[in-house]
Amino acid sequence: MRPNTDARSTIVVDGWFDGERRHAGPTTLKVVDGRLVGVTPGDHGRELAGSGWPLERGAFLLPGLVDAHVHLFLDGAPTDAKHRADHLKRPLDELMDAARASARQTLQCGVTRVRDAGDRHGINHRVREEARRCGSQLAHVRSAGLGVKRAKRYGAFMAADVGDEASIVRSVGELTVENDEIKLILTGIIDFDAGAVTDEPQFTLDEARLVVTTAHAHGRRVMAHCSGAKGLAVAVGAGVDSIEHGFFMDRETLSKMRDAGLAWTPTFCPVHFQWAHPEAVGWSQNTVGNLRRILDRHAEMLRVAHQLGVRLLVGTDAGSMGVEHGHAVVDEIGHFIAAGLPVDAALHAATAAPRSHFGDAHPRLELGAPFEALLLDADPARDLGALRRPRRVWRAPAEHRFPGDAPGRPPAEGVSQPGSDAPSTRQVAA
Repeated sequence: MRPNTDARSTIVVDGWFDGERRHAGPTTLKVVDGRLVGVTPGDHGRELAGSGWPLERGAFLLPGLVDAHVHLFLDGAPTDAKHRADHLKRPLDELMDAARASARQTLQCGVTRVRDAGDRHGINHRVREEARRCGSQLAHVRSAGLGVKRAKRYGAFMAADVGDEASIVRSVGELTVENDEIKLILTGIIDFDAGAVTDEPQFTLDEARLVVTTAHAHGRRVMAHCSGAKGLAVAVGAGVDSIEHGFFMDRETLSKMRDAGLAWTPTFCPVHFQWAHPEAVGWSQNTVGNLRRILDRHAEMLRVAHQLGVRLLVGTDAGSMGVEHGHAVVDEIGHFIAAGLPVDAALHAATAAPRSHFGDAHPRLELGAPFEALLLDADPARDLGALRRPRRVWRAPAEHRFPGDAPGRPPAEGVSQPGSDAPSTRQVAA
């Protein structure tokens, strides 16, 4: 890794993508103190280099990738169920080390920002603060902190229990102090043997709406863990800001999401891994068939969502079994393309779309924007694998705080201890 010690630099590329549209022909970009200050058609590298500007050349430039759904403290690489269960019982400092390693690996893969979708230990908040420090070499973190759920229902590894309406208002209000977003656990996980979501939503429409209105009153968005027709109806009716996973989606729901400005993070990777490697879980042939049908329907609905104009976010659920931090983002982009989306639409969902959803002032590579970018040896439209081999990665300057992110401070040591009730489920410039 190479630290970003240059106060100014020049990048000359054959083509580039600003997060929304691509630009052909040689282009010269100038960066000063971590911000993009010049974009000029043509190759002006030699003259600028002669004036003392450090020069980089490459085939293609695009914004740093964003993974809109991860769990940093979970390690996606191991697939042994016992190993994964034992990981959840490790001391807090070891889980923190795992989260740092995840954020470091993520940045090395060209993913400059992640949205951590919840853990009950406050680890995501700590990594968020560490990533803001000079020389951290960690991807920037948008942290959902601790989410909200019902007692004895799914989500204990990432959410706290809430009870009556007063409890919802109090808990959500307290969480908004540290959380960049509020995570609402609306449904459980999919019963793959049955090929459906078989349990009822954890919250009624009125209760979910109370979570949303309370969060919005404190200036926080709500991301809803949700799959199945019943849960999706509650999520859309309550006005959450994004639906995470969203399996068993339908056209009518997507139309309502488009009209209401709701985003969708489909997270193909965990389900695809279990379909591709059923031996890791011990699935029967019948269940493998269910997984394939679920994935095919998911891809069809993603295609419909794109056609309708729903805001789509690339998120991998990294930390889930077989879903490795950083590496999985290109896999997820590939699933978008395999579903029928154009390459640039998939790249938009992994760059400008999540930044815009998060409320960033500069979601695209544009003049004045913090310079978060990847330099590649090939255009991803011709070689998607080039995204796996970034020539150089730049992230926003250290100490940068994005609009919409909570001020944040590390939680007190020892406030939460790991438990065992969660499901087993080249150069970098800082």
